[in-house]
Amino acid sequence: MPTNAELFVRAQRVIPGGVNSPVRAFRAVGGTPRFITRAEGAYLWDAEGRRYIDYIGSWGPMILGHGHPAVLEAVRKAAADGFSFGAPTEREVELAEAIIALVPGVEQLRLVSSGTEAGMSALRLARGVTGRSKIVKFEGCYHGHADALLVKAGSGLATFGHPTSAGVPPEVVQHTLVLEYNNLAQVEEVFATQGREIACVMIEPIAGNMNFVRAAVPFMKRLRELCTAHGALLVFDEVMTGFRVALGGAHGVYAKALPGFRPDLWVFGKVIGGGMPLAAFGGPREMMSQLAPLGPVYQAGTLSGNPVATACGLATLREISRPGYFEALAARTKALVEGLTAAARRAGVPFVGDSEGGMFGFFFPRSASEGLPQNYGAVMATDKERFNRFFHAMLERGVYLAPALYEAGFVSSAHGEADIAATLQAAGEALRA
Repeated sequence: MPTNAELFVRAQRVIPGGVNSPVRAFRAVGGTPRFITRAEGAYLWDAEGRRYIDYIGSWGPMILGHGHPAVLEAVRKAAADGFSFGAPTEREVELAEAIIALVPGVEQLRLVSSGTEAGMSALRLARGVTGRSKIVKFEGCYHGHADALLVKAGSGLATFGHPTSAGVPPEVVQHTLVLEYNNLAQVEEVFATQGREIACVMIEPIAGNMNFVRAAVPFMKRLRELCTAHGALLVFDEVMTGFRVALGGAHGVYAKALPGFRPDLWVFGKVIGGGMPLAAFGGPREMMSQLAPLGPVYQAGTLSGNPVATACGLATLREISRPGYFEALAARTKALVEGLTAAARRAGVPFVGDSEGGMFGFFFPRSASEGLPQNYGAVMATDKERFNRFFHAMLERGVYLAPALYEAGFVSSAHGEADIAATLQAAGEALRA
C-alpha cells in the first residue's frame, strides 16, 4: 500500500504540483496532502488507512455526508440508463423546477457543469442584458477562474484591477473594478463616478473564499439600492451558499432581514450537484430569454444537464427539503463553532468564529479584542502561523479541516453528536499543544 508521501511524489511527475486544484497541495499550511481512498458518512480514509472527520465535504457539496443511500440509489439507476445523451431529459426539467420552487425570483435557469462556467456565463448575460462593459467585484470573493474575474485590487480607490494570474492580459480585466468587501464608501464612490457604465455587481453574499465573512445587512441593502438606481444588475454568487446556509440560500437569509430583497441573477453550484459536476445560473424569465437559442447571448455545453449529475443533485435537494432538516444542521454547526470558541477561551487563545446553516469559519486574531474580520485585508492580518499549527494538530488527531486559513468549513447531516464531541476534544488538545 503506497503512503501519502509516495503518492504525492508520483503525482508530481504527471500532474502540475501533484494536484488538480491548487489548495489541495497543502502549500498554505505545509506538509503532505492526504490522498483519499474512500468516504462514508462524515468520514474520509486516506491511502494509509487513517480515518478523518471530514469538515471539507468536497468543499461544500456533501451536505448529506458521503454515500447517502437515497443519493446512491438515484445515481446507480441513472448510470444504468446512460451516462450522457447530448439531448434533453426530463430530469433536467425536474431539477430546474426544484431549484426554482426554492428560490423566489428565479424563473428560469440554465444548467452547466462547474461554478466557474456558471459565473462566467452570468457575467456575459449581465453584460448582454445591460449593454455595458464594466463589472464590480470584491477583493476576497472568488467567482471561478474566468479571466475577467481573476483580478486583484488596483493601487487606488475604484481603480481598474490587475490580473492575479499569468496568462490574463491586462486588457481583459480593464473593465473589472475591485472594491473592498463591506466598504460602503467605496461602493458609493464607484457608482457616483461610473454608475452608468456598470453592467453588474457580483458578490458572494457570505464569502467562503476568505474563510467565512458575511456581507453586513446595511451594506447589502445599499448595494441593492445603488444597482437599482443606476440600472446595474446585482449578481449573487451562491456556488457555496446556495442550499448550504439555508434552503433558500443566502438570498433567503438576507430576505429575512430585508423583506422583499432579491438579487437580479443567481449563480449556483456544489449542493445542487450533490458531489457531481453540476452548476447553474438563473434569474427572471425576461433576462434568461436573452440566452441562445432565444436571444443573442451565446452559451453552450456538451455535458450540461448530465443525466447522472442531475439525478445526484435532485436526490440531494429532495433530502434537504425535508421539514426540520436545516434547523438540525444549523444547530449542529453552531454547536461546533461555540464549542471551538469555548475550547480556545479555556486555552487562552484569541479565537472568533461564525456559522450559518451548514457552513462555518473561524480565525485566530492577533489579540483578544479583535472581532470577526469584515474584509480580505482583515482576514489576512489574522494569525496564519497559529492556524497552520492548529490545522496540523487537528489532522494528527483525525480531524480534516480546510488546509488554508482563507477557506470556509462545512458540516453535513451525517455529523453526529459523537463527531462534534470528538472534534472538540481534539481541538482542546490542539489548542494547548
